[in-house]
Amino acid sequence: MEQRRVLLLITGLGYGGAERQVVSLAVLLKARGWDVDVVTLLRPQAYVPELESVGIQVRHLGMQRGIPNPCGLLRLSRLLRKINPQVVHSHMVHANLLARLTRLLAQVPVLVCTAHNINEGGRWREWAYRLTDPFCDLTTQVSRAGLERYVRIGAVPPHKIRFIPNGVDTTKFRPNPEVRGRLRQELKLEDAFVWLAVGRFEEAKDYPNMLQAFAKVLRVHKDAVLLIAGQGSLREKAQSLAEELGIAPKVFFLGVRTDIPDLMNAADAYVMSSAWEGMPMVLLEAGAVGLPVVATDVGGNREVVVDGKSGLLVPSKDPEALARAMVRLMELSPEERRSMGKYGRRHIEENYSLERVVEQWEMLYMELLKKKSFN
Repeated sequence: MEQRRVLLLITGLGYGGAERQVVSLAVLLKARGWDVDVVTLLRPQAYVPELESVGIQVRHLGMQRGIPNPCGLLRLSRLLRKINPQVVHSHMVHANLLARLTRLLAQVPVLVCTAHNINEGGRWREWAYRLTDPFCDLTTQVSRAGLERYVRIGAVPPHKIRFIPNGVDTTKFRPNPEVRGRLRQELKLEDAFVWLAVGRFEEAKDYPNMLQAFAKVLRVHKDAVLLIAGQGSLREKAQSLAEELGIAPKVFFLGVRTDIPDLMNAADAYVMSSAWEGMPMVLLEAGAVGLPVVATDVGGNREVVVDGKSGLLVPSKDPEALARAMVRLMELSPEERRSMGKYGRRHIEENYSLERVVEQWEMLYMELLKKKSFN
């Protein structure tokens, strides 16, 4: 079989959802016979051993957050000439724009740019997408809502954008009663109703909304606890707010965790309070584990959570509405919550399994390469 090589370019490698998706894509493409290289703009913070263990080299361009550096353009173009990939697949706004500009300096047969959010940071970035679109073969969006918005604002022409969702490994994220019992005992959760949230402490996730809602939940259900896994620039503010609201003893800030499937099994329900989203990996993961979900109705959340069947959707920035939905879910019978969880897992398996999503990427790469060979 003819050798196939893809370079995956991403802004950084941390513990975010987009980063996890790129790592999963890299590992599975490697297993399916592709030569895979991963390049980051910033120095990687996570996943390097995991990628290197399967023979994927990780390189970085030595750029710094918030500091535009033309050297990154030169380093990437040199790297492309050295590696000579058939496909460059970039992820997230900074990597997407850099990959497009690099095409002025280095030959890239196919360039695919993936946007991971419905809002990638303001009008100037949307204009930058529009201006650099001629340098890209195809833009993809991880949510239908994101695709519709990008076309509506003119960031991408309708014929040059496609929806390909994030995918989740449903063998890794699955219900596991044994893990549930062990971890609840370790965390001393006993008979509490456990809410779980996973994500960076940044503006998009709107943790103040969640904490204010949880304070209202505790007035009705004093046995509830909230676990939050993640790190970020606003973590200390969130902890201070929990203290101010008088709920600190019931909120556990767990930091970065590498056992997210286990944490999800230990929980009774998942909660997301985001102000905006793309296609959140954590909702796919929670659904695959069989957790009922309460989430804000933003971005692609509606595509993942089937309102009334696998969870409940509420308006963003509305702690009252979020609290009411959390209480409503808690007051369902255990059988009703289990039924929601089963529906959610089935929905994920049918629409967002990682194997199916990687097959879509492979078919897209080959389609674009074939089109180039005929031009």
